[in-house]
Amino acid sequence: MAVEDKYISYRTYLVAFFIFLMAMAIAVKLTNIQWVDGDHYRELAKERTVKNFVIPANKGNIYSADGSLLATSIPSYTIRFDAVAPKTEAFEKNVKLLSDSLGMMLRKSSSTIQNELRKARVHKNRYYLVAKGLSFTQYMKIKGFPLFNLGAYKGGVIIEQKTVREHPIGQIAERTIGYERKLTGYSDGKGIEWAYREFLNGKDGKILKQKIAKGQWKPIRDVNEVEPQDGYDVISTIDVYIQDIAHHALLKQLEEYEADHGCVVVMETKTGQVKAISNLGRANDGSYYETTNYAYAESHEPGSTFKLVDLIAILEDKVADTSTVYDSHRGIIIYSGRKVRDSHEGGYGEVSLARGFELSSNTVMVQAVYNNYKNNPTRFVNHVNSFGLNKKLGLAFRGEGVPFIPQPGDKNWSNISLPWMAFGYGVSVTPLQTLTFYNAVANNGVMVKPMLVTEIKAWDKTIKKYNTEVMNPKICSDETLKKVQAVLENVVKKGTGSKLYSKDFSMAGKTGTAQMNYAQNGGLDKHYASSFVGYFPADNPKYSCIVVVHKPNTSNNNYYGADVAGPVFKRIAQKIFTDTPSTNVIKKLDRPNPIQESSYNAYYTKVQKKHNVIPNVKGMSGMDAVALLENLGLKVKAIGVGKVKKQSLQAGQNIVKNSSILLELS
Repeated sequence: MAVEDKYISYRTYLVAFFIFLMAMAIAVKLTNIQWVDGDHYRELAKERTVKNFVIPANKGNIYSADGSLLATSIPSYTIRFDAVAPKTEAFEKNVKLLSDSLGMMLRKSSSTIQNELRKARVHKNRYYLVAKGLSFTQYMKIKGFPLFNLGAYKGGVIIEQKTVREHPIGQIAERTIGYERKLTGYSDGKGIEWAYREFLNGKDGKILKQKIAKGQWKPIRDVNEVEPQDGYDVISTIDVYIQDIAHHALLKQLEEYEADHGCVVVMETKTGQVKAISNLGRANDGSYYETTNYAYAESHEPGSTFKLVDLIAILEDKVADTSTVYDSHRGIIIYSGRKVRDSHEGGYGEVSLARGFELSSNTVMVQAVYNNYKNNPTRFVNHVNSFGLNKKLGLAFRGEGVPFIPQPGDKNWSNISLPWMAFGYGVSVTPLQTLTFYNAVANNGVMVKPMLVTEIKAWDKTIKKYNTEVMNPKICSDETLKKVQAVLENVVKKGTGSKLYSKDFSMAGKTGTAQMNYAQNGGLDKHYASSFVGYFPADNPKYSCIVVVHKPNTSNNNYYGADVAGPVFKRIAQKIFTDTPSTNVIKKLDRPNPIQESSYNAYYTKVQKKHNVIPNVKGMSGMDAVALLENLGLKVKAIGVGKVKKQSLQAGQNIVKNSSILLELS
């Protein structure tokens, strides 16, 4: 028995010893938590219950050149209610008034709202939704409602804010303006939104929130830890009126030809400011919308619009003139076993270089280039490079299409590189590059860089201005320019663009019809890109414009640039200058108006007479008659408009000062 008691004692001591060790371990751990790792755990607890949330800054607005809003940030507010926060006295005192106020604003029954608020309080709902999608004005009103005006802790009001990016003009020019991705909130990388994000985005703020039930967070106080700073405004070059014209002109043609996609750009000649840019692609349902910035991003073989490079190079080097005659060889000429064909079957016979350009003869233009540069192709290609067509424009936007100009000596240079280049094949440029080149011709040889933004502003204060950038001060001589400008005008008057000609309005430009994907899948994927590029008015260019339509329906064999793209160009030009002629200049202001002179002389004659009696004012203009009679001391009342038909006081009566006279006008 004693042994057993002794064994029990050992076991008791052993258990007591282990309990002691555990107590010591707990004490050590508590000491470490409190003193050694205390700061870490306190910070961890704080992070899990109190956290800073980002308040996105309001983005700056994007404006058109005429002050219209293209993109703006609209704040949207959500109001919630922490039903546990208010004291019973404050809740009961204000709940009826709060319900009445909310009912009027939200157009709901006051009693229903009060029941919901009371139910939220009973269930200790700390995140009850009151309203969402509110404007700033509505938010300010709700913030001042009874109970809510006591703030977050005493009134239980929880305010959540987010900003929504809106395009007031809809999808027009959306790809150029850019947009905010719905899921990530980041701006599309190929528009103004992204290119000028450092100015538009502003600086985000911070608000401290405390974790409440069910993983929800409530602001700790009414003021923010760091106030957000709004972004600056960006003033674009886009003219909403011209943009609307260009967009709908392109859309109409795409729909008519059931084309895959297309683009149009209108640029101010002197400044390079892009006044309109539209890029439309076809959806599965046949509708068109802004999909890709084709004008900037799509580099492709331009076809006949590239022939302007040929003409300028030839004239500048004086290896031929516009009057030099070439035989079109019945519309077919062969180089290294490959045929170059004219679109006109049978060719054009023997024609001058200028006429060959006007008719867009492939055989004439290829001969003119090949015959004069076959022994020194570098000389020709150097002209192409000097026009900047071998490199990107380098605008602030991402995604610019990569141009390709084969260079003599490169591995991709072949015997057909030079002749194929002469009629716009084997090379690749973007529509905006082509337009920049043609715009230089319109601008008397000065090549300016396209620009889409003119200014960064903070309210009425200018932060930064963007001026016109000259890429090449003179692409060729004045002599060459004069000849080229005449030929481009003749393209519209009597060349491939003759369908566009109007005796009332001058235009100059070049048609283009390029085969696309002709070497793929045995030619089964071949389609056409129809284009027209030029400027207007031809004699004093104010705007240059390019239109490119890809994959028009060829069922009626009508896919040429003059038929598909040309009408868009003409419609834009006419809308800008014919439908709304400029009134900035008024001519012959000093030319006399006989009717006005006669009326004034009659009035002057009557005024010069000294009247003691009522004059006869019948037939005088109402304005002159009133002035004359009031100067005689009479009180005049006129009825109607026009000339005096009757007067209440007869002519010849003595004048009595301050007498009233009634005039009936017709």
